[in-house]
Formats: sequence, C-alpha cells, structure tokens
Amino acid sequence: MTRELPVQRVEVSFVGAPPAQQVKRASGVSAVEIDGATLRCLVYGSFQPFLEALRGHEVITLKSISTNHAGGNPW
Repeated sequence: MTRELPVQRVEVSFVGAPPAQQVKRASGVSAVEIDGATLRCLVYGSFQPFLEALRGHEVITLKSISTNHAGGNPW
C-alpha cells in the first residue's frame, strides 16, 4: 500500500514583500501566488523546506489547511 504525501494549502501574510523566489525554490512547494504582502501555495509532504524559505522574513499570519487537492487553483 502506497501512502500519499500530505498536502497543505498555505496562506502567509508578511511585513513587506513575501520571499517568493525562496518559497518557489523550496522542495515540495508548488502553485505559489503573490497578492501584495500575502503568499499562497501548496506544500506537499514535509513543511521544513517551506519554513526554511521563510527565514528572515517577518510573518504576520500563517494559515494551513489539509487537503487532498491534486491540481488546479486551490484558492
């Protein structure tokens, strides 16, 4: 039996501009969207690479919702 990696829809608001390029390069991250100071994306599997991409940037809010979404625009 193959276990699927967990998928999280994530929305993060920052003081200033989001670290879009760092997040896009993080392992397991896809569907990155920027709306002003808010970044939205999908995180597959471990959250660690995503969290490391946020290092050095002040986060105001972080929301994460578990989903089985496999493609398209989750927002």
